[in-house]
Amino acid sequence: MIPRIQAQNIRQWLGKGKAIIVIGPRQVGKTTLVRQISQNLDKNALWLTGDDPETRSLLDNISLARLQNLLGQHKVVVVDEAQRFTNAGLMLKLITDHLPTVQLFVTGSSSLDLAAQTKESLTGRKIEFHLYPLSFVEMCDHHGYLTERSLLEHRMLYGYYPEVVQQSPLQAQKILNDLSDGLMYKDLLTLDQIKKPSLLVKLLQALALQVGNEVRYLEVAQTIGADPLTVERYTDLLEQSFVLFRLPSLSRNARNEIKKGRKIYFYDNGIRNAILKNFSPLHLRNDTGALWENFLLAERMKRNAYSDYFSNAYFWRTTSQQEIDYVEDTNGRLHAFEFKWQSKKPARFPVAFLENYPGSTCTLVNNENFDEFVGLKITP
Repeated sequence: MIPRIQAQNIRQWLGKGKAIIVIGPRQVGKTTLVRQISQNLDKNALWLTGDDPETRSLLDNISLARLQNLLGQHKVVVVDEAQRFTNAGLMLKLITDHLPTVQLFVTGSSSLDLAAQTKESLTGRKIEFHLYPLSFVEMCDHHGYLTERSLLEHRMLYGYYPEVVQQSPLQAQKILNDLSDGLMYKDLLTLDQIKKPSLLVKLLQALALQVGNEVRYLEVAQTIGADPLTVERYTDLLEQSFVLFRLPSLSRNARNEIKKGRKIYFYDNGIRNAILKNFSPLHLRNDTGALWENFLLAERMKRNAYSDYFSNAYFWRTTSQQEIDYVEDTNGRLHAFEFKWQSKKPARFPVAFLENYPGSTCTLVNNENFDEFVGLKITP
């Protein structure tokens, strides 16, 4: 097993009366991570999985007395894929309120219902961790910096899903095609909001083609033959299911800044390429810049989540098309980044940005200096 950074972060909260919630995309290793941690507690763990219809039926609207009988003497309880249980929040609240000696673990691959339920029912009783596909840093720790660095172009094509990282290109494509179908259908199509599965597929393909560009729902709707409100709602559901994430535009009331723009990225390059059925090598592609941008932002998200680096993330653009790929607001100070795959020339940051936001830092991130941006610390 490839060690995960979040494992140590989670262990620091064991035995402190908190339900530990691990959320993130399907198949990124949440269950494996929780199993490894729970096994090291030397306590018999009870597993309740939401993917099992019988277990769901048993636990739906369960009373405290029945729950106590079910849990028995178990001191570790794992509720896996909790979003698939009816009234999951109530069940989790019963455990945390009335069984304080139980260490509760909860995993979920969709925040559609789980976030709302746990926010109300577990206020002050939970600590939440995001788990993503494997990261560049984790793979460097696993088999060394030089080996992982040599695989950079491969990662930009096939991504970091645990099942994929050690496979040949042909096997990786097969796994990613299966994963992308599962991501598109597993949770989303069980919801009443998704009325047209074929439209969802078209939307994913359209969004995959727009990585790195500002997305306008009206234009996407016209492209796929849908209503703009439907496009926006489906996109929101895709984000809550950890298929993609949105980056808003930075606007502090400067007259010429884009006010309500958004860019859309995928949590993993491999899933994005599987949706498009395009795994051509970089030298044959015209979207290398978009792949590089998506790779960097996904890795930065992992880095920030795993190190508790709190910041607000944006892109910046003016009505005259001046732009900056990525901006972080950390403790009131802005840090601007421009992404270039191979450019060694110093990045030229727009004068309008520097004038509107004096004191901001500006950094070019290319394929030779990206290590620090994604969180790698190389010791001499």
